[in-house]
Amino acid sequence: MSNPVDHRPASRLLLPVAAYGVLLLTVLQSMVVPILSQIQVALHSTAGAVSWVLTVNLLAAAVLTPVLGRLGDLRGRRVVLLAVLAVVLAGSLLAATTDNLPLLLLARAMQGVSYALFPLGIGMLRDELPPTRLTGPMAIVSGAVAVGSGLGLVATGLLVGDGGNYHRVFWLASALSVLGLVATWLVVPRRRPSATGRIDWAGAGLLGAALVLLLLPLEKGNDWGWSSARVLGMFAAAVAAFALFVLVERRVAQPLVSLRMFSHRPLAIANLAGLLLGALMFVGFLTVSAFVQTPPALAGYGFAATVLATSVVYLLPGTLSGVITAPLGGRLVARYGAKPTLALALILPAGGFLLLAVLHSATWQLILGAFLILNGVTLGYAALPALLVAHVTPAETGIANSVNSIARSVGSAIASALVVTMLSRNPVPGLPVPLPQVSQYVVLLAVAAAVAALAAVLVVVGLPRRARPLVTPAQVEAEDVLGAAGLDIPAPLRPAPAS
Repeated sequence: MSNPVDHRPASRLLLPVAAYGVLLLTVLQSMVVPILSQIQVALHSTAGAVSWVLTVNLLAAAVLTPVLGRLGDLRGRRVVLLAVLAVVLAGSLLAATTDNLPLLLLARAMQGVSYALFPLGIGMLRDELPPTRLTGPMAIVSGAVAVGSGLGLVATGLLVGDGGNYHRVFWLASALSVLGLVATWLVVPRRRPSATGRIDWAGAGLLGAALVLLLLPLEKGNDWGWSSARVLGMFAAAVAAFALFVLVERRVAQPLVSLRMFSHRPLAIANLAGLLLGALMFVGFLTVSAFVQTPPALAGYGFAATVLATSVVYLLPGTLSGVITAPLGGRLVARYGAKPTLALALILPAGGFLLLAVLHSATWQLILGAFLILNGVTLGYAALPALLVAHVTPAETGIANSVNSIARSVGSAIASALVVTMLSRNPVPGLPVPLPQVSQYVVLLAVAAAVAALAAVLVVVGLPRRARPLVTPAQVEAEDVLGAAGLDIPAPLRPAPAS
């Protein structure tokens, strides 16, 4: 028997619950970054193998997020949110109780379904709120990316400092998952699904196969040899799988990923920006974390920082300041449009990476570089949902944000694989443990700076010259006044849906 539909007005707790879901997924994403080396030692593994603790999480997110976003459209977001949180809880408990790397990788893959909380939360807000009320809440939800990353880093530093076991991090993840499950059960209403149809399982399988074939040789290229038949064969197979995926999506009546998401220019720019922002964030996280934890007595660079110092001193300022940056991004999009906001969001990390490539001998330089990188990413993440929602129908909201979430996850997964590969080549000779040479960091950071700068140029050139804000400045002011009074926005102030 189907559940009754709740027609009551939207609860004021919906926004906090949606924001908490994104906070949870970013906590799960960032909390393992400072402890990869500790996991490697505890499980007697290699850096390449342990890097999959990050990569498998991102890979599962890339494959499952569009499926779960589509399920939210078809079955209702409440039931899918509850199912996602239940799987995340199970994965967190498994990670907290295992000392086996394959089981830990399975647990991290289960935690990867948490990425669906972002498109599901955005879709839920669009279901419940009038159009002119969307920009601010979407920016707040996106801002939870920064808050969650900061909390994850701080919590990790506190829990594993002074010899604490890394399992504590996953026990915290379990407790946070329980809280999210209870809040969703109590707050999120039952609503009729916003779409009809079926899941494109063939497309999901092909996308998953293509991503595995791409990421595996990126991770193993140093060990297998970049010119080996295995690496080249996997790259060729990845290209073939992606091509077949596109062919299947063209023929399926209800594709997993509508190709309009890549052919319609604003959506294509948004997805490319999402991919690059996801990559830049992980390049920033991983390079700064590895660099500052390097003992200068052995390598001639670094700061021998503890996990706690890495989290709190070097990374926290950039992530926590996103609490301000994210709402600012929403207002910039509302007033000036996506074009200048996204361009600024990419210029900031370009400057941060360039700074780190040139200056990396003092603590303040690493803090400032990470601050610019992470705030740029947060600003971009705040802008992207508003851009997407302006160009899709309500029934496409879940899949549009899912596709963008895929792009972020794919970018993050590729970045994590490439960073590990780049930093494991040509280690400093004669050391008891392999450490990269400082020149490898410089090259990696310079390349990241160039990519971010080129992406900013692409946004300026690629987005329409006369891109309109989602609402006018006058509408923003009206929304601020009426919203503060707890009143709805009059119909004449509501903008017409974007074409």
